Amino acid sequence: MDVKKIYMDADALLGGHFKLSSGNHSQFYLQSAKVLEDPKTAKLLADALAKQIKNSGLEVDTVCAPALGGLIAGFALATALDVRSIFAERVNGEMTIRRGFEVKKGERVLMCEDIITTGGSAMEAAEVVKSLGGEIVGVAALANRGFCKRQHSDVVTKPNCKLPQDIPFFALADFTFEMYAPEDCPMCKAGSEAVKPGSRGN
Repeated sequence: MDVKKIYMDADALLGGHFKLSSGNHSQFYLQSAKVLEDPKTAKLLADALAKQIKNSGLEVDTVCAPALGGLIAGFALATALDVRSIFAERVNGEMTIRRGFEVKKGERVLMCEDIITTGGSAMEAAEVVKSLGGEIVGVAALANRGFCKRQHSDVVTKPNCKLPQDIPFFALADFTFEMYAPEDCPMCKAGSEAVKPGSRGN
């Protein structure tokens, strides 16, 4: 499966000058919502990701996704795995699980995002799941920005990766774009202004 081509065909691999959720800047941006607006494509990607997870032998009871970016990917993956789907969301800046969702003690939960950069949001949501008694058994995403090592990849884990090393991370492809701190951004130095196309603050 050529995941990069799927993103490009959906006009979801954007070029320009972008401010990422981390605060860093990049010349490229992955807009997974454009890919996932087509249910057939969402199913295709989720089925491929589920196949990786099933082949690994990992046992999953529930998929949990941080809102908003992970919602569709999480639901599609839960459908492909035939397990329950729940989500975490920010309330007054803090990640929480509400809307009547419950997590049983020992419930095996797979965290799911559309894209993993450092994994910060996924791990915030994972802490909430653990506080309710759940067990985090793995992390999954459609795409990996290359800071964390996924299964079946040669990418080396970078120091800013926030995913734990003792659970598996599954993704369909690595997208390793250069990122810059704002003060070091060559596009800013050239006079360009960064735009923020993601789900936070937009």
